[in-house]
Amino acid sequence: MDKTAFIRANTEAMTPPHVPEIFLHLADEAHALWRKTEEELAEIGLEPPFWAFAWAGGQGLARYVLDRTDCVSGRRVLDFATGSGLVAIAAAKAGASEVTASDIDPFCETAVALNAGLNTVDIDYDGRDLVGMALPAIDVLLAGDVFFDRAMSARLVPWFAELAKSGVDILVGDPGRSYLPRERLTLLDVYEVPVTRALEDAEVKKTSVWRFI
Repeated sequence: MDKTAFIRANTEAMTPPHVPEIFLHLADEAHALWRKTEEELAEIGLEPPFWAFAWAGGQGLARYVLDRTDCVSGRRVLDFATGSGLVAIAAAKAGASEVTASDIDPFCETAVALNAGLNTVDIDYDGRDLVGMALPAIDVLLAGDVFFDRAMSARLVPWFAELAKSGVDILVGDPGRSYLPRERLTLLDVYEVPVTRALEDAEVKKTSVWRFI
């Protein structure tokens, strides 16, 4: 499949409601795109196209980065589980010295490249599963909407703890997911983020930005 052509055909360049400074290739309806992706790839049970939507946690985290540029300015940044690349793009716009977007979804690399082009920023990409790895080449890890289920949270918490202990500054954007490890977090800010009902259970999600400690 030509991923670039697929993304262009099934999305439009638009701005997320809470981060109007950034343009992304976004889809209007989650379920129709998911079905089309499954059909064209001839796969059953394919993951939803997370790269085609601006999720609440990512929007909140991107807003925080753009409003408080000192958290990334001049620093080496990894946007973990990047999806569309929204938070990575925000970090690049906020003056990060280096930005790498990371995601294991093969579509994300293409989506991030297209979205970086829309915003005239340079972003590197890492498609490996980084969980558990030491990351000596970064100063800041940004993570939006990553605590979405028990298994993922169980993998992330010990890894984030090791990274934080090594000196990595970890900022998390989350709209109140069930498996958010609040006991390991310090609240930095709270936003009311508009979202689509195709993805969430409300049209506005209270979204918090935290520092992992």
